[in-house]
Amino acid sequence: MGYRGLGSCSRKYANYVSLVSVTNNTQFHSRWRHSCSLSHSTISNAPPPLGALHALSVKNGSLQTLNSANYLLTLYVKSNHMGHVQKLFDEIPHKNTQTWTILISAFARAGSSEVVFSLFREMQAKGACPNQYTLSSIFKCCSLDNNVQLGKGIHAWMLRNGVDADVVLGNSILDLYLKCKVFEYAERLFELMKEGDVVSWNIMIGAYLRAGNVEKSLDMFGNLPYKDVVSWNTIVDGLMQCGHERRAMEQLYCMVKHGTEFSAVTFSIALILASSLSLVELGRQLHGMILKFGFSSDGFIRSSLVEMYCKCGRMDKASIILRDVPLDFLRKGNVGVTCKEPKAGIVSWGSMVSGYVWNGKYEDGLKTFRLMVRELVVVDIRTVTTVISACANAGILEFGRHVHAYVQKIGHRIDAYVGSSLIDMYSKSGSLDDAWMIFRQINEPNIVLWTSMISGCALHGQGRQAIGLFEEMLSQGIVPNEVTFLGVLDACRHAGLLEEGCRYFRLMKDAYCINPGVEHCTSMVDLYGRAGHLIETKNFIFENGISHLTSVWKSFLSSCRLHKNVEMGKWVSEMLLQVAPSDPGAYILLSNMCAFNHRWDEAARVRSLMHERGVKKQPGQSWIQLKDQIHTFVMGDRFHPQDKEIYSYLDILIGRLKEIGYSLDVKLVMQDVEEEQGEVLISHHSEKLAIVFGIINTANMTPIRIIKNLRICTDCHNFIKYASQLLDREIIVRDIHRFHHFKHDVRLAKHFNLDIMYDVSSSICLYKVLMKWSIRSDESYILTINLLSSAQNMEWHSKWPGSPRPKQAKTGKLEFLIPPLVLVN
Repeated sequence: MGYRGLGSCSRKYANYVSLVSVTNNTQFHSRWRHSCSLSHSTISNAPPPLGALHALSVKNGSLQTLNSANYLLTLYVKSNHMGHVQKLFDEIPHKNTQTWTILISAFARAGSSEVVFSLFREMQAKGACPNQYTLSSIFKCCSLDNNVQLGKGIHAWMLRNGVDADVVLGNSILDLYLKCKVFEYAERLFELMKEGDVVSWNIMIGAYLRAGNVEKSLDMFGNLPYKDVVSWNTIVDGLMQCGHERRAMEQLYCMVKHGTEFSAVTFSIALILASSLSLVELGRQLHGMILKFGFSSDGFIRSSLVEMYCKCGRMDKASIILRDVPLDFLRKGNVGVTCKEPKAGIVSWGSMVSGYVWNGKYEDGLKTFRLMVRELVVVDIRTVTTVISACANAGILEFGRHVHAYVQKIGHRIDAYVGSSLIDMYSKSGSLDDAWMIFRQINEPNIVLWTSMISGCALHGQGRQAIGLFEEMLSQGIVPNEVTFLGVLDACRHAGLLEEGCRYFRLMKDAYCINPGVEHCTSMVDLYGRAGHLIETKNFIFENGISHLTSVWKSFLSSCRLHKNVEMGKWVSEMLLQVAPSDPGAYILLSNMCAFNHRWDEAARVRSLMHERGVKKQPGQSWIQLKDQIHTFVMGDRFHPQDKEIYSYLDILIGRLKEIGYSLDVKLVMQDVEEEQGEVLISHHSEKLAIVFGIINTANMTPIRIIKNLRICTDCHNFIKYASQLLDREIIVRDIHRFHHFKHDVRLAKHFNLDIMYDVSSSICLYKVLMKWSIRSDESYILTINLLSSAQNMEWHSKWPGSPRPKQAKTGKLEFLIPPLVLVN
């Protein structure tokens, strides 16, 4: 039965439609119609010509004529006045298939699937028979909602009643099955389609590519009898999305040889391909072709050009393209279109922001975002998440909070996509409490949100909290992925939880069949090494076949330095230099270890080897944000406007810290110098300068947050620990591996009292035990020693190693505060 036969089918076919597994939900439809009538109770707001025509139709009774009524209904649909469309539809006394189809098609184009299904049920109840256009709209909505059961039911009705589908309807059914991943039905239908056109082939090819079946899609593309520009765009873009950029480039060259002209979409895809492969020369050639063929005014192509130049590191070229576009085209309300240039779309300044962030120029990216907001440029949510990512990478907490407020101001819902970005930003900016707040605000968090929160806890050394979150996630039936397990393993290694880390590593492999990646193995090597199991660390590396990875040897060498195992460290450094002879980290770690053990000749040989091989050490930098400005410091920095004030205060502070037990660790100096000179070198590290700058320029009790591009050294760690205790200030330091929190709070400390009656050495032994406990946990300890006689007092002072000095609580009492000492990565 063809289209005409279906359009004029008898009432009996309507009964077959009711066989579709859909209940007639009249109540839902009534509510929907009632809401429409409330929002559009009158027709006075209609455009005058259309409103006048409607009034005339009512007056002369032409609505009784279906052709006139359907024509007027079509005009309302084209004017996009859906409320008036519904009101007119209700006024038409006798509706035929065309009337129902006009309304159903209009709501289908608007993406209102539930409304379409409700209308379709009512259409069945009224006895109207659907035609090809009606069914095509229904199948489209089934695709949008992944409602394959309804689609199957309607398709079955068509087959039972001999309803032939034309190529348009056939493609709609094909698209439904493919989007719902019912490939068996789709392939059978494709074989039966006698009049399948190039659109049918493109739909099949695109579906195979989305499913990752590259070979099947290429075979089908090769058998395609006629390839149009859409076919070429589908195969090139699909291969690129599947990660086969080189094969996508081959198909692009084949398209040129085939003689198919590029469309605007082709140029946009080709530019994205050039940017993903960092082929700036290809991008420049495409830019020339765009100018030649007159596509330079297309907003989407301009956006792709900006993105291509940004990702290829040519920010100057991207800026020129953006400057050529008047801001009038970008403001809200214009939606990027003016009368002078009606085809111009919004140029994505977001591409420029992304480009700056991509190239590590976070401040420039944030400045561009500020300009967008100030000039009322339309900001999409992708740009917002890019800015949030920039704040996370740069550790700029205050600006990140402003962006969070902006998201709420523009009315965007904090969904899983934005929520995970905010959790990541707050975690990496040192505010774990704010990250928790975002996490708790979102109902039914998905795996991305759980993973972000677990990783945030790991970053802050909250190992037990991260494990608790992971177990809670498993109890809710959420399946972890490789990133989730990485967060859990990082949490275990930062908290020194060896047993738990080994258990989760086995769980990842055995229960979830996830193959460990480089980062998983590095975490395990670090976990074994921190615990002092150096032999087990060595065995783990060779048993898992990861001896070719630089990261595992660097982690192993760091553990050797931590446990002062010089001989093992020398062997590890030899292995590391074989794998990565140009990595400066290997030389620095080995030189530091030799210097720490006073092996100056060996340390000098390491530095000489660095010089011979042309390996340069990355300079250490620390930065701190004050108001809207970021202040950067390097070791011995003398270029800051407040340098005299900073160094003067630093000298005074170090003197005061020495009184409460701090001593400069000159062993960390890589050169054999006098102790006084070594103290000067070690006291001017960049993180010390940044912290002192923060102390000088912020009010008391204000937390100080700094970021360092390298790992924090043990001396700076101790300096910050004592400074936090002395000044009663919370100091948060983010280094290349994790956050270090320093907060003096005696109320949270566990108290130990010891009466020394016979053996003074027992107090020293207990102190050392508590020091080890503080290394493995996040807890503080207070040790109070009760000296029962003046003789014991003298004996105790003669045996005490000298550092740190106790606080004299009362006569005969010595009190020590042992804050949590987090192991340096």
